[in-house]
Amino acid sequence: MSIINGFIGHRNFLKFAGLTTLSIGSITAFNGMITNRETITIPETNPNPNPVSANEARRRLIERNRRFMNQDRRYTNQSKKRLQSVAKTQYPFAAILGCADSCVPPEMVFDQGLGDLFVVRVAGNFASDVTISSLEYAAATLGTQLIVVLGHQRYGAVRESINNTQFSNKIRSVADSIDVPDNIDGVDSIEPPFSENQTRTNNVDSNKNAVINNIQYQTHKLRQNSSAVLERLIQAGRLKIVSAFYDIHTGKVQFLT
Repeated sequence: MSIINGFIGHRNFLKFAGLTTLSIGSITAFNGMITNRETITIPETNPNPNPVSANEARRRLIERNRRFMNQDRRYTNQSKKRLQSVAKTQYPFAAILGCADSCVPPEMVFDQGLGDLFVVRVAGNFASDVTISSLEYAAATLGTQLIVVLGHQRYGAVRESINNTQFSNKIRSVADSIDVPDNIDGVDSIEPPFSENQTRTNNVDSNKNAVINNIQYQTHKLRQNSSAVLERLIQAGRLKIVSAFYDIHTGKVQFLT
């Protein structure tokens, strides 16, 4: 059984949780895509005794982001009692796949406290095997019914990877991971055309549409073909995966889907 960053690999974590089986065929992962099908185990009922619906979770996020924008944060669920409670068990009402940039801390942006959000952060907010495994854990084991792919303009790490000046080739994998294939319906390339006088860096930096295309592409990957666990939960009506854009100048989160 493999454990990565404290989480069990998405082929094994459900066995670890000891959950009952709903057979949906089988999977063989290749570059995060499903090519075959094997038995996948998910709980027959939501493990959260008081589950929060995807629509209610979205409503809470919108409402509390408004507090953040208006500088009216309530700092709820940050008491010592709450700390001790979530040390025993956690049932976050939403999961966020966000960027690692320091200017976008989801718990602050959505005015949330301890145990409210299950947050996965990586430069470029892209869906890799590791991030998908973590989101599977949130949805199947913790009962989270809403996953939000949260992106923003001016991706710092991506900008540096495109410049390719001071980092190793490893950081270029971030840019490679957000390249949108030409055959994704409704999602344009992450690299829109630019004039001879524009650098590729400036174009990606300033073009909101390119950022939104990446957010929608990562959402597409999570919804289709990257995880049999998430796919099964969506089909069962127990999970929604949506996309959102964060304006780093105003603090507003705009839900795209």
